[in-house]
Amino acid sequence: MGNMDIQEKISVLSGAAKYDASCATSGSSGFKAPGKQMGATLPMGVCHSWTQDGRCVSLLKVLYSNVCKYDCAYCVNRASADIKRATFTVNELAQVTCEFYKRNYIEGLFLSSGIFTDPDIVMEKLTETAKTLRTDMGFRGYIHLKLIPGAGEKTIREAGKWADRLSVNIELPTEKSLVNLAPEKSKKDIIGAMSDFSDIRIETEEEKQKSKFLPQGKTSSPWFAPAGQSTQLIVGATGEDDRQIINLTSSLYNKFFLKRVYYSAFIHPGSYTQGTKLTDPRLPDTIGPPLVREHRLYQADWLLRFYHFKAGEILSEEQPFLDAHLDPKTVWALNNLDFFPIEVNRADYETLLRVPGIGAKTARRIIEVRRQRSLSLESLQKMGAALKRARYFMTAAGAYIERPDDPLRIRRLLSDTDGAGLQLPLFDF
Repeated sequence: MGNMDIQEKISVLSGAAKYDASCATSGSSGFKAPGKQMGATLPMGVCHSWTQDGRCVSLLKVLYSNVCKYDCAYCVNRASADIKRATFTVNELAQVTCEFYKRNYIEGLFLSSGIFTDPDIVMEKLTETAKTLRTDMGFRGYIHLKLIPGAGEKTIREAGKWADRLSVNIELPTEKSLVNLAPEKSKKDIIGAMSDFSDIRIETEEEKQKSKFLPQGKTSSPWFAPAGQSTQLIVGATGEDDRQIINLTSSLYNKFFLKRVYYSAFIHPGSYTQGTKLTDPRLPDTIGPPLVREHRLYQADWLLRFYHFKAGEILSEEQPFLDAHLDPKTVWALNNLDFFPIEVNRADYETLLRVPGIGAKTARRIIEVRRQRSLSLESLQKMGAALKRARYFMTAAGAYIERPDDPLRIRRLLSDTDGAGLQLPLFDF
């Protein structure tokens, strides 16, 4: 490992980081500092994904080190894995980030690490990298740092001074599963890091509010991870049902003001170790990752965050798993046909959001346009409504496209019979 050149380190440590999905860049307006600067952050940017306005932006997504003292059963970098190991120095990683930016390969950095020593020391290395980029190299691009579970509040506070976003992966849906598959990790440490972040963020916002009343020229705007925090959990490595996952997600959003929960379909470590089979009786022997399940969880998450659904409305004890062939909003509608039809010329915003095929953007357009004129079914399609789904659940000026007189037929017509269609819908959901 000591003789490895930079190019090889980049190859090893970027490959080791690719299974962490929680790298969205949304929510930051850019780090501000005096002096010579490089880089820029756009508030709507999303790393390695399509933004809502159609752009695709990139971060250097890499580990500081893939050396790890923990032996989590699901992780390709687990201590017992027979893989090539590498570790950057702070200066190496800062230089690599700047070189990639200058060549227009990236717009920022997503940095995590294996836990190769005490959590505070690992976290300090990540923070030092971000600080070096900001202070020594004038880097204003987006920086996302992974919080290392077990790192103290002081260490987290320092990391937030230099990063746009911080995140700590909750890993698995229940403490029982964490004990089984990642016994060295502690739910208390993970939740503690989330809580510390939340407390510091509230404190920072209060300081910003107070600064508004200081005399002109003496205002201060404390910087602490303005893009917030996110987390990720693995789906399918353990036996929890979707209801447990959605209830956990709802609780995390409510308690810790998370910007986003990411779901990562379980991939067996033996699938990505270049022929090395990492067998472990604790892991399921899956044919492939549960991608359809991951997709439905993202749709249910969308309902929680943007459509104001409660977790208990999406799943129940009697129906603990999401439908593999039908999106959860349509499932709710078919289970609640007495709520429909909705008259689009009178319904309020919250009610419009309940109509399958009418997304948040379309609902806002409907409210705006109907102030000037009555809406017809034809105008709804022009405004972005997906009439394939919406036609059964709404009227326009009293007119139906089709009455919902046969729920089984509607379900058959709207189902993804092959489970295809893994692109998360942005609006018409």
